[in-house]
Amino acid sequence: MRFRGWVVGALVVTLAGCGNPGGVDGNLTDGWAAIPAPTGFTPVAETCHLGNYSATGTRAAYEEVDCDLKHRTETVFVGEYQDPAAVADTPPAEGSAGAGAAYRVCDQKTTAYVGAQWRTGRFWIGVTHPSPAAWTGGARWFRCEVLEISSVEDDGGLVMRLGTVRDALKAAGSGLELGCYAIQLDSAGAISTMPAASCGARHNGEFVGVWDAKSLVYPKTDKQWAAFHTGCRKLVAAYAKVPDDADLQFRSGVVSLPGGEDVWALGDHQVRCYAWLDGAELTASIRGVGVKGLPVQFK
Repeated sequence: MRFRGWVVGALVVTLAGCGNPGGVDGNLTDGWAAIPAPTGFTPVAETCHLGNYSATGTRAAYEEVDCDLKHRTETVFVGEYQDPAAVADTPPAEGSAGAGAAYRVCDQKTTAYVGAQWRTGRFWIGVTHPSPAAWTGGARWFRCEVLEISSVEDDGGLVMRLGTVRDALKAAGSGLELGCYAIQLDSAGAISTMPAASCGARHNGEFVGVWDAKSLVYPKTDKQWAAFHTGCRKLVAAYAKVPDDADLQFRSGVVSLPGGEDVWALGDHQVRCYAWLDGAELTASIRGVGVKGLPVQFK
């Protein structure tokens, strides 16, 4: 016991006699910078991505590539959810008010980004939100994604493209614009497919513009579809420069293509409209042709 006590006593004396080296004050904490608060991942706008589109974006799946290289998607804008969506415990559910607000922002931003109404081209848009885990960690961003597809009329597939879509529709000649079509019918007389065709080659249909259905319900009955066709016929008349009168239905048929019910629920009530001359074999555009170029076909 005496030996142990001597060792302890000697150690105390030894430590007490040690001085600090120059420049050291012996305080182990006062010279350290404060640890910053953790920050979550936020994606970057105007970037291209190799990965497939997903409604949920994770850091692990985030893969930017140069837009001059082959890629699948392009982020045109990164926004932030606002209240009340921002104070919810989870990201906005499909079809919710928060999801609709983000989609409307992406709709507008994409049109500005590509240089014209994006529905006049072979484009599809989607909104990507944070994962539930990232949301819990404070992430409130959403990404506006645009994808080139092979056809908007025949449920076309994704195109692996080269080059950005910025200003792609600002001037004609990009190859992305909707144009003329060779509409084909099935045995029951319904449209089965409408592949794109050169307006200088034989065709029987042509894209004429986008009509806003506003507060109409998503069409399922013949009566509901008739209201859509009436709206699109007005665009046919303006496009071909013929009267919007009782004879219009005898000059041209019409194809009305709204988006899916999912985007309709988000407030996307825009309808792509096409003139359709069943049985005709056109070899030129009907834009501005007038009554002589688009005569009454039958009564």
